[in-house]
Amino acid sequence: MKAIRGALEGGIALGGPNLVEAELARLVCGRFPSVDQVRFTNSGTEGNLLAVSAARAYTKRSKVLVMEGGYHGGVFYFSGPTPLNVPFPFVFGRYNDIDYTRAAIREHAADLAVVIVEPMMGGGGCIAADDSFLAMLREEATKAGAVLIFDEVMTSRLSPGGIQQLSGVTPDMTTFGKYIGGGLTFGGFGGRADIMANFDPSRADSWPHAGTFNNNILTMSAGVAGLTEVYPPEVATSFNAKGDQLRGRLNAVAREKGLPAQFTGRGSMMSVHFGWKPVRGPEDTKQTPQALRDLFHMDLLARGIYLARRGMINLSVPMTDGDFDALVAAVDEVLTVRSAVIASTFGPAKAAA
Repeated sequence: MKAIRGALEGGIALGGPNLVEAELARLVCGRFPSVDQVRFTNSGTEGNLLAVSAARAYTKRSKVLVMEGGYHGGVFYFSGPTPLNVPFPFVFGRYNDIDYTRAAIREHAADLAVVIVEPMMGGGGCIAADDSFLAMLREEATKAGAVLIFDEVMTSRLSPGGIQQLSGVTPDMTTFGKYIGGGLTFGGFGGRADIMANFDPSRADSWPHAGTFNNNILTMSAGVAGLTEVYPPEVATSFNAKGDQLRGRLNAVAREKGLPAQFTGRGSMMSVHFGWKPVRGPEDTKQTPQALRDLFHMDLLARGIYLARRGMINLSVPMTDGDFDALVAAVDEVLTVRSAVIASTFGPAKAAA
């Protein structure tokens, strides 16, 4: 708030470069292994659109491989038909299915410009990608001459350098959003210098990228304060460790009761699902009836706990151990009260298997 107020005093939209954007760019490039250079936008959707378009221009190819059930913003929605998606020729892989997705990449290799993936599906149910799956995407994209993009709009918060740092798999480009803007409107995309250099306006053949608020001083100032004072690397590490511990406690409650409730995710992001089958891809989330999600959502609201209707839980830095204890206690109570409903919906584990 102090950074935002200070920025307001100097003017909101100046229509040109400012000193703070260079500092935010330095911080982002320093934290994410794949990012030599970065450009700022106003949303994750915009960041993904520009990153994919840049990769298509760089490779001079057209096809874009996405995951069935994936989501990369309002114009990259793959959970069902929509007339709003950008008209790119899409090819589909399957999340965490190495053989199927490898075959899809190889089949379209000659025309494939992009492989884009969330290294943990966020809105799709906090489904973490296996490191081996990400490593396969890296290997096959390299062989095909395609650009590998990690959509870390959500997951960049899960370590100082996002999931790419945790997995050891470095993409060619990364897209950003959410917390990096310090709570204000923000998006971004960055990657290898040879790709990003095409945006250099001093080049006669440069790619255009305009936007009055791309580098607006309020977001740039909030972002710098966020990455240096609120969420520096040591906080990101300890905070997400707390999330892993909390998710473990929630899953332990479900196991103790013998109920098919499972909390998936990594670090400070998690989602609840119901069903005996492990959730490894978007199709697996369909075993949870929407009515049961709604019931769980309303039961927690009645106990003073807010989560998304779809079951997504995002932790926030100011939360205390007392807040985490309250969530565990509320989940314990709800699972106890609704145990008959849950059990009758899915039956015993052996019968489901």
